[in-house]
Amino acid sequence: MSATPPNHRAAKRNRRVLAAAAGLATVGALIAAMPAGAASGERTAHRPHHGRTVDVQLLSFNDLHGNLEPPAGSAGNVSEIQHDGTVKSVPAGGVEHLATSLRTARQGNPYSVTAAAGDLVGASPLLSGLFHDEPTIEALNKLDLDVTGVGNHEFDEGAVELARLQSGGCHPTDGCYEEGKEFEGADFPYLAANVTKESTGRPILKPYTVWEKDGVKIGFIGVTLEGTPDIVSAGGIKGLAFHDEVETIDKYARELDRKGVKSIVALIHEGGSPASTSYNYDCDSPGAGDGISGPIADIAKNITPRVDALVTGHTHQAYVCTIPDPSGKPRMVTSASSYGKLYTDTTLTYDRRTNDIVRTAVKSANHVVSRDQAKAQDMTDLITRWNKLAAPIASRPQGFISADINGRGATTPEKPLGDLIADAQLAGLAPADKGGAQLALMNPGGIRADLVHKASGSEGDGVVTYGEAFTVQPFTNMMNVVDLTGAQLITTLQQQVSGPNEASPKILQVSEGFTYTLDLTKTGADRIVVDSVKLNGEAIVPSKTYRVAMNEFLAGGGDGFSVLKEHTNKLVGASDLDVFNAYLAANSSADAPIAPPKADRITVVQ
Repeated sequence: MSATPPNHRAAKRNRRVLAAAAGLATVGALIAAMPAGAASGERTAHRPHHGRTVDVQLLSFNDLHGNLEPPAGSAGNVSEIQHDGTVKSVPAGGVEHLATSLRTARQGNPYSVTAAAGDLVGASPLLSGLFHDEPTIEALNKLDLDVTGVGNHEFDEGAVELARLQSGGCHPTDGCYEEGKEFEGADFPYLAANVTKESTGRPILKPYTVWEKDGVKIGFIGVTLEGTPDIVSAGGIKGLAFHDEVETIDKYARELDRKGVKSIVALIHEGGSPASTSYNYDCDSPGAGDGISGPIADIAKNITPRVDALVTGHTHQAYVCTIPDPSGKPRMVTSASSYGKLYTDTTLTYDRRTNDIVRTAVKSANHVVSRDQAKAQDMTDLITRWNKLAAPIASRPQGFISADINGRGATTPEKPLGDLIADAQLAGLAPADKGGAQLALMNPGGIRADLVHKASGSEGDGVVTYGEAFTVQPFTNMMNVVDLTGAQLITTLQQQVSGPNEASPKILQVSEGFTYTLDLTKTGADRIVVDSVKLNGEAIVPSKTYRVAMNEFLAGGGDGFSVLKEHTNKLVGASDLDVFNAYLAANSSADAPIAPPKADRITVVQ
């Protein structure tokens, strides 16, 4: 990738620059649009160097998931440590504000590159998801994104659809959404270094790209987590192989080095668990990288020293850490939360003599995408245009709630919205002609938002619209009802906290009547108190067969629940979204809204 793009790309970018200028028409508006920074409220300073070194600004973000509008409820807040040590919740996000933040940050930085670390699309709210994420790709083009790695959610609709998002063309089934207008695809390259076709062994997309300006060259290598097959539907990745992140990055770092590209950034869709949920905590306290754990910590410690910085994602967490590389040199590892609520501003000091980054000079910080700043007019126009197309479907009322029902924003293993979804699945699939389900299981990662009582538009408080329900469950997974033995059910519960899920448990949400105790004082499978597992007050019998409702992702063994693939006697029902909407319609009204479930089916021992 050159700083002087092909003519068609330059023309599109020139149009966007003019639109951006219209959105920030005055100096006063530009000053008002300054983004919130770290605890000090100051942005990382960039001072261009003349001579041997030059500062390159790297702006980055991750896990946007098509959130063009500000995320609703708790999912739209970030935690910020104040000067007095207290923690404040700050509303953030929305692509109108993200565009302003990035454009403002670029001011005065002649060498600026913008990169992302995957999951920019997929599991998206209706505004983007209804149109197969074309609106988000269009917005990212306007943001002047230079490059991104793929994430697992880029494979939600399969590799063929990912290729369409890259190269353009109307959807093969739904066609074009606007008369006389064909989807142009992404201006920026998607990188998939560790995703290859089994038939050829070659990457399905470019493994790396090189950003260049005035002789300054920085290589970008993009990978998704090796475990992607465990967390996406099998059909979408059939014929693909996912390889080790470290081995793949090392391989292409050597290739870039042979080509004379000495400055390298890895875009890795894998992340860690920070010591604090506040975005501006000190990740290097008490020592370098001590404030982060999880997969990315091990990956960072093993990737070749040829790589100068790691931009990461997947866990939706915020961190800026200095983790030593295998040679012991400090190396920056960053993540900017999710949904466009933060962006990371990193200074890479480039040495023109060595063509490499001066590691000791690398500085980085996360910054809040404040909703108090001016909105970018071109993004407002984009959202208005797509909302008009979506309105007939999005605004349709589905049901009523009496208060917020937290899902993504819940901090407990059992989520009130998870219980509600599981109850809806059981109700929809319990009739004999629908499968005869006796209980339902819901994967927590499939709950993408909260149900918020406050109206998002003109529908009124407490009304759940189709668009809001879609945002909660955007995958359109088909429901399955299957036979499982009691022994397999118990093994399923144990797989929540063992094997691939031991380090980061995935607690399934359960329907009413299914209860058990989760003992977090123990380790691995022992965390499930087997004698406590009951259905409607009766102990689960290992040899007995039970009819269990779940979505097709779980039935295929997703999220590390391999035992679920051993099911028999499968019946395929309606989609998870249709089942959920039917339950809301049948069980709520303006006079009798649904109250938040108590979330008391799983007894947790701390």
